[in-house]
Amino acid sequence: MTSDISVNLTNEQICIALRAANEVARKCIESGHHPFGAVLLAPDNQEILLTHGNVSVVRHAETEIARAAAEKYDPEFLWNCTLVTTMEPCAMCAGAIYWSNIGTVVYGAAETTLSKLTGTSQMNPTMNLPCRTVFESGQKPIKLIGPIPEMEEELIAPHKDFWK
Repeated sequence: MTSDISVNLTNEQICIALRAANEVARKCIESGHHPFGAVLLAPDNQEILLTHGNVSVVRHAETEIARAAAEKYDPEFLWNCTLVTTMEPCAMCAGAIYWSNIGTVVYGAAETTLSKLTGTSQMNPTMNLPCRTVFESGQKPIKLIGPIPEMEEELIAPHKDFWK
């Protein structure tokens, strides 16, 4: 896979996209869903092509975006897109991202941070399997950026009261 673009994500673009994903997460709470949100950026790293929040325990924000993107766009196009998500993708989501051919992933807070927030909640039984490990197990070099420490407090805010 080769990239047709040379645009790298700036810190400002990352923060803007993470805030957009966090707004999706906040709206999920209003709809009675878990507070996770994700956005898919076009190759210019500015245009938001898709947004999604969690639907259920097996329909996570990232899997929903990966599936919708794979149905809507060509794999070559997706390789130049970036999925931005509030929390580190779980193993299931990482697999869906990999198979959909999205070339770059940005996440705000690590799965270990989420695990501290959710504790032993059966609503979100986290796994200690970093998405990096899942991606490195594949044949495609998915670019991974995260966690983003300067955004962590803002991104975990919707979770603090939710998991109590």
